Amino acid sequence: MRRIGIILSVVGLGLAIGGYVFFTGERKAPVRYRTAVVERGSVVSIVSATGTINPVVSVQVGTQVSGMIKSLHADFNSQVKAGDTVAVIDPEPFKARRDQAASNLEMARANVTRAKTDWGQRKRELERVRSLIDQQFVSQNDVDMALTNAQTAEAQVHVAEAQVRQAEAALNSADLELKYTVIRSPVDGVVVARNVEVGQTVAASFATPNLFLIALDLTKMQVDTNVSESDIGGMTEGKDATFTVDAYPGVKFSGTIRQVRLAPINVQNVITYNVVVAVDNQDLRLKPGMTANVAIVVAQKDQVLKVPNAALRFAPSVSGGGEDASSDGKSVKKEGRPSGGRPVSGGADTAGVTRKVWKQDESGKLVPVSIQTGISDGVATEIVGGTLAENDVVIVGQDVPRGSRAGGELPPGFGSGGQKKSRSRSI
Repeated sequence: MRRIGIILSVVGLGLAIGGYVFFTGERKAPVRYRTAVVERGSVVSIVSATGTINPVVSVQVGTQVSGMIKSLHADFNSQVKAGDTVAVIDPEPFKARRDQAASNLEMARANVTRAKTDWGQRKRELERVRSLIDQQFVSQNDVDMALTNAQTAEAQVHVAEAQVRQAEAALNSADLELKYTVIRSPVDGVVVARNVEVGQTVAASFATPNLFLIALDLTKMQVDTNVSESDIGGMTEGKDATFTVDAYPGVKFSGTIRQVRLAPINVQNVITYNVVVAVDNQDLRLKPGMTANVAIVVAQKDQVLKVPNAALRFAPSVSGGGEDASSDGKSVKKEGRPSGGRPVSGGADTAGVTRKVWKQDESGKLVPVSIQTGISDGVATEIVGGTLAENDVVIVGQDVPRGSRAGGELPPGFGSGGQKKSRSRSI
């Protein structure tokens, strides 16, 4: 009886411990997934960039002569016509130079008259000596000397005439400089900037100083934006673009691509290209220099099958619900992204890329489905091939109960290690 009592005590103790563990021990929560439905709709692939609003044509008005600004005839926002006076440089020094050049011209002309008179005298002396040599009243040396003097006098006439032409050129230059003291607008437009004040001295010795900036037509503007080399392939002239500016929150302005410039812009080894967007500004709300947040429509498709990008990013983890992982753990961790582990950007150049999404079968087991993707708008991606059909349910993530994972641990399907950041990006 004593032995039976010991055995019953041991069995009772085991049952008590087992019951305590069963009712109070940690139990694994069932794995639940978030799902989405494959639907049909529009997908618009957009490239975003930042640019600056500028006039289509802007002219910098400078000065070709140095001097002090005597008066200004245009100010900021002034409407000017071609030929209108916008500024005047003090002309007095240039008038003095012009008078001096005119005096030099008169002196040069007088020298021509004197040289011609001397040349006439030398020619008459030569004729007289030549008439006397036949009578042997003069020697041949006297004839040669008279000939040399006549030729020298003729040369002096040519020198004096050249000096006249030189003086005329100097006078024309002085007249031109005096004319340049009156600065005129070269085009019809609006004065955007004025960089001088009355009394300021401008120097045009080494570089032409910019006095005014005149915009030709503010009703026609353009947005100069830089697009990265990875997105420039979808940029062509005539594509639609929209943009916003901070001055008008919530207002979208529209335009079209007017030019894709071929010159690369290299900033810290990052290559971009200037894409010019033409904008109509009849209401003059857009001002030069405003910063524009531009969205350029690269491609648009309507009534196509599309899958949420979250479904393309999702990949089940071997550790999160063993029955839901495939037999090949390495291949499962790499599902949901193309070869190389780099997320695909939402451009038209990604068409035909083979991707995988996950769905549950009747027993609740995860099954991979291969599809061919097309363009993406950052939220959904077009399906161009594969076995997915409209209204199919795909997995976009896994629900993890609050407090069931350690701090900093990401739920299955969002990668680990160095891939955490890239898997959380939008495709």
